[in-house]
Amino acid sequence: MERSEEEDPERPAPQSGVRLLLPSREFVLSRKGLLLLAEAGLSFIIFICFIASKASSFLTVPLLTFLLALCFFFAYSLKLNEKVKTTYWLLAYFLCCVVAAVIYFAISIAAVSKYSDGAAKAAGVFGFIATIVYAVDFYLTFNGLVTSLKQSDSSEAPEQHRSEAFNLALKRQEMYFHIALHVL
Repeated sequence: MERSEEEDPERPAPQSGVRLLLPSREFVLSRKGLLLLAEAGLSFIIFICFIASKASSFLTVPLLTFLLALCFFFAYSLKLNEKVKTTYWLLAYFLCCVVAAVIYFAISIAAVSKYSDGAAKAAGVFGFIATIVYAVDFYLTFNGLVTSLKQSDSSEAPEQHRSEAFNLALKRQEMYFHIALHVL
């Protein structure tokens, strides 16, 4: 006698269409998930503050960082970084964090010092908080990037087993990393 799916506790139920797009609870509660949610939340708050202030010329940065944080959040939660190997996700995310931290710091100083309305000052304060969050994130991402490159350097011995395309992609990623280090 066969059991039906409802009676078999060992088999997980298949997920339906919308559930496939929602991030897993494990990712949302992970360090990367929490940092991405904090970045998206802070960027949205700063965007709203700049809309309400006289410093509306700065609202492009929080809008773009909000959209990028959401894109990276869903890319990591749907494990696109494991499925799409043509993009070097760690380096792209690292550069995004560095640029966002520097620009948030600059516009926060300008918003706090140049504009006198409360919304601009609130956007500046939240911008300083976002600068700290992005700086922590790029520090942690940099450590992951260095670890990833060290592991790829230590695995150079069995190079004859790898394909030429993989070796070429690895050399290109290392080149991008060295370029990024020289830019910074």
